[in-house]
Amino acid sequence: MNTIKAAHSHRTRSNSALLLVVCMAQFMVILDIAVVNVALPSMRSDLHFSTTGLQWVVNAYTITFAGFMMLGARAADLLGRRRVFLTGTALFAVSSLLCALASTRGVLIGVRALQGIGGGIVSPATLSIITASLPEGPERNRGLGLWAAMGGLGASSGALLGGLLTQGFGWPAVFAINLPVGAIVIVLGLRVIPADLRVVGPRHFDLSGALLVTSGLVALTYGIVRTDTLGWGSTGVLAPLAAAVVLLGAFLFVEARVARAPLVPLSIFRLSQLRVANAVVVLMYSALFSMFFFVTLYLQQVLGDDALQAGLSFLPITLSVFTGSSLAPRLVSRLGVRSVVTLGLLSAAAGTLLLTAVRPGASYATAVLPGGVLSGLGMGLALVSSTIAATQGVPRAQSGLASGLLNMSRLFGGALGLAVLSTIAASQSHPSPGVSASTALTNGFAAAFEVGAVILLAAVAIAALGLRSRPAEAVAEPAPAEVAAVEDAEAIAA
Repeated sequence: MNTIKAAHSHRTRSNSALLLVVCMAQFMVILDIAVVNVALPSMRSDLHFSTTGLQWVVNAYTITFAGFMMLGARAADLLGRRRVFLTGTALFAVSSLLCALASTRGVLIGVRALQGIGGGIVSPATLSIITASLPEGPERNRGLGLWAAMGGLGASSGALLGGLLTQGFGWPAVFAINLPVGAIVIVLGLRVIPADLRVVGPRHFDLSGALLVTSGLVALTYGIVRTDTLGWGSTGVLAPLAAAVVLLGAFLFVEARVARAPLVPLSIFRLSQLRVANAVVVLMYSALFSMFFFVTLYLQQVLGDDALQAGLSFLPITLSVFTGSSLAPRLVSRLGVRSVVTLGLLSAAAGTLLLTAVRPGASYATAVLPGGVLSGLGMGLALVSSTIAATQGVPRAQSGLASGLLNMSRLFGGALGLAVLSTIAASQSHPSPGVSASTALTNGFAAAFEVGAVILLAAVAIAALGLRSRPAEAVAEPAPAEVAAVEDAEAIAA
């Protein structure tokens, strides 16, 4: 009996250490999407960026992060999860150092793109390691809850950490901080992440599929982010979007008819939980990622907060995201994923509606705090439970693929929502006789929050109709020897 207890205690400690490492990496790469925002004015002053050029400090990272997501996800399945995770982390850490040392605009944008490639490799590998290492049920749900919490915290705490680092040490610090974090992740990862199983026989990599999906996703993201300076009907937006449609259509044809071992086996989309959960995540991030953006603008441009004050104002929202993420796994065990997803989305929709109270004469305590906390709580609940739903029943050999799809849904939801809602806000922000510039600006924010609430209610309907309340009957977790045999057989077949 004592031997069994000791073995269980050792396994629990090992799993906790594994979760610490992969969640630290996930937080690091998601944080870098938002942490640079408050540092942009300092970068403009030091490196003499134009307004348009400055946006590419953000866009270069987002485009390559999204474009290489599926390639990184499938590489984790085919080449080994630990190997790909550690390689991606090293690339991310080194490129972060190069960002901090950049002395020209071109160098900074170039190494930001390289940093995005590292993020696109690391992020799907983190989720794949969790789903492949932990048995389905409460233990995996806890791991997924922590993983999703790190993603939510990374998105919501970017303003806070960016403000602290920029004001205390200058803009290079928002990049330099990743070097020691990345080194810790690599050292601990070598110790606690299980070694990759030996793969025998030939391994076929779908090169044509990889090129098509990566170029298609890059073109799609590029077209979306260009809407911040160009109209939706401009050639600079329509041309890359059309190219993306052609490339992604060709990718689907190759995967279905040509590829001997598809990069993305289309059979994975037969999993209804995965389809619905990804649709929910796209809509949720379309509304809530934009919410953080507009609140930051309101605090700094209307209420007059500096970078540090705006960052500190996000602390209650960040804590509410963490609270929702912590509660979600236990609520899922009691209520089922459908109930928790819909509850979280309803909370987020209510909070977003409360944010429509933003006005020039309002205060943070009345216009931002209640809606922000309610939205953050809902985000934590819905994101964790959607992640649990998306990974239920996914074969072990496709865990990297499923994680890549989920991460891509988050990223594209955020980019698309920001593009659409920014356009809506801008259309309502033109001053008119009798309406001040700040009032017109907050009218635009309020219109964007209203549309965001409608998007979240659409996600509620999809979740309520499409998700199962309880997971399908669990399948017994195979023994390690059986897993090795199955993965060897799959590698040979591929």
